[in-house]
Amino acid sequence: MIDIHCHILPGVDDGAADMYDVLEMATIAYSSGVKAIIATPHCNIPGQHSNYYGKRFREVLQNTRKALADERIPLKLMAGMEVFATFDLPDLIADGKILTLNHSDYLLIEFDFNEDPEFAEAVVERLIDIKIRPVIAHPERYEFIKYDSEIARRLVDKGCVLQANKGSFLGKYGSRTKQTAFELVEKNLLSIVASDAHSPVMRTPYMLEAYREVDKVTNARLLFEENPQKICLNQPI
Repeated sequence: MIDIHCHILPGVDDGAADMYDVLEMATIAYSSGVKAIIATPHCNIPGQHSNYYGKRFREVLQNTRKALADERIPLKLMAGMEVFATFDLPDLIADGKILTLNHSDYLLIEFDFNEDPEFAEAVVERLIDIKIRPVIAHPERYEFIKYDSEIARRLVDKGCVLQANKGSFLGKYGSRTKQTAFELVEKNLLSIVASDAHSPVMRTPYMLEAYREVDKVTNARLLFEENPQKICLNQPI
């Protein structure tokens, strides 16, 4: 499996607190069948985590890769961000502040959970206009998609990729979110499942349990392995 959404970099957001967390998270992920992770710290959250791409990001990434190698954990670590959607994203990308998933054309974005769907569609259209393909993190958790899954279809029709959290299929975010996640699968709107892991204790990167649940209703290999690999290789889904 390839996990394209994981808060595994230490001390940069509300994910891994330190290198001890990193090593434990990496061990948990690998034990569940994950062979590669894209590190996606929160970025561009107004008043909270700016975390724009720069020297500090590169140093933390390099140190984390070295720690994994020193501990002989055979987990490939790639670079990315979970970017909070604001109208100025094209400008931030042009300024080199935003990092796509493994330097591909795919950008992992998140919205406020109570976002106006018209704003979400407007941001998506601005990104597509500059040849960036939005990967929308945990759509099953947004109220506007819980209320009307056809909005998710419109986003996919525009060119978005939808990525659900593994915990959603296990009921970790409530029954309505779980129902929405399976509904997106049933309507063939979901392309990827990722961990959105934040720690080795709560919201962990253990993926096997969710893989088995999803595999009961669709081809889990496609959502956990094949499509994530295409993103890493910058190939069309």
